[in-house]
Amino acid sequence: MSAQETPVPRPFLIALLALGLGLSGCTSLGPQTLDHARLQYNEVIKRTTEEQLLLNIVRLRYTDTPSSLAVSAIAAQFERSQSVGLLPFFTAAGGDLNRSFTAVLPQAQIMGADRPTFSLTPLDDQEFTRKLFTPLPLDGVIYLAKTTWPISKVFRLYLENLNWVPNAETASGPTPRQAPPAADFLRGIAALQSLQDRGALVFGMAEQEETLGGALPAGAVAARDLIEAARSGMEYRHDASGRHWRLLRRSSYPVVRLDPRELDSPDARAFAEVFRLKRGTSEFRLTQEALSPFRAAQPADGLTHLDLETRSLLQALYYVSHGVEVPDAHRARGLVTTTRDATGRDFDWQQVMGELFRVRSQPGTERPTNAHVAVNYKDHWFYVDEADQDSKSTFSLLVELSRLELTGKSGPGPQLTLPIGR
Repeated sequence: MSAQETPVPRPFLIALLALGLGLSGCTSLGPQTLDHARLQYNEVIKRTTEEQLLLNIVRLRYTDTPSSLAVSAIAAQFERSQSVGLLPFFTAAGGDLNRSFTAVLPQAQIMGADRPTFSLTPLDDQEFTRKLFTPLPLDGVIYLAKTTWPISKVFRLYLENLNWVPNAETASGPTPRQAPPAADFLRGIAALQSLQDRGALVFGMAEQEETLGGALPAGAVAARDLIEAARSGMEYRHDASGRHWRLLRRSSYPVVRLDPRELDSPDARAFAEVFRLKRGTSEFRLTQEALSPFRAAQPADGLTHLDLETRSLLQALYYVSHGVEVPDAHRARGLVTTTRDATGRDFDWQQVMGELFRVRSQPGTERPTNAHVAVNYKDHWFYVDEADQDSKSTFSLLVELSRLELTGKSGPGPQLTLPIGR
């Protein structure tokens, strides 16, 4: 060792070596990254999905065109680089690199990067438009009615009318200038909800048999015919005389059943009165647009089935858009259509919406602190109050139904790919 060299202390070298091993050793970067990233991406997708739906509802209130983007894929690239080294530290006289250094300067460096890539798909193709305008089928209404969602919420959202009793039908499109009739429908649905709350009303299935064709001689039906009929959901059966066969087909259909003990209750009477049902009937068949709209063609003693005309998702969104509170400044500028009642006064849409759905508004640049979901539109914040449980549940149902109906092509949802770089 020359006289100019200063040895590096051994404890220092040991500590530096440990630091280097710590930086270069194996670490569980993948699980740690997923632990932090998964819920963050989940929360962002959930929030922006809700905000997009609320924005479209507000747009419809202003007779603006709705538009949606679907998140079809997420690729998040995480990278981490690390290095450690010893930098010779020379004195002022150490300009000659061949001379020995007097000390070393340790260096450690850790760098990270997050490079997410999102794939956004505009929902404006033919399939999307068709689903947006297609009324909910009867089995879809029954499916929702048999879930834990209140029957009044489902029927108010998705029925244009029941037995031709209108549910604010003109509200299923751009805001009308005349107030739509809905009071009778709301009264009948309130009675129906009360019956369901007491467990006096259930949705179920009933079976019926239909005779196909005429009678066949006993010798005309062989064993193979019996087997083929059974495979097709049909049945050959002897008539009362035993000398002929008849081909029968069994089918099921949806019904609403009332507890016979409740038929004379005020709610059952109100339900039957509003929807023109036959008194004393405890089972009503559910149909879709099978009833004549003209009262002259209906039985004089009342109907024995409930005929539904359903809404599409777009019509349901138009309907709830009338729960948006429009600022007075926007009304004064004519940004929305004003609805008048029979006396010519401004119509209060809360008479239709009630507790079903309400979107509040306030000016300013700051997001409302009490908002469950909020969007900024035309210099105002529109939001669902986090304490408004009825509106929140309606909005949640609309979110789920929009996912169900407007997903597009079948297949998995958005894919999140997390390549982990070291």
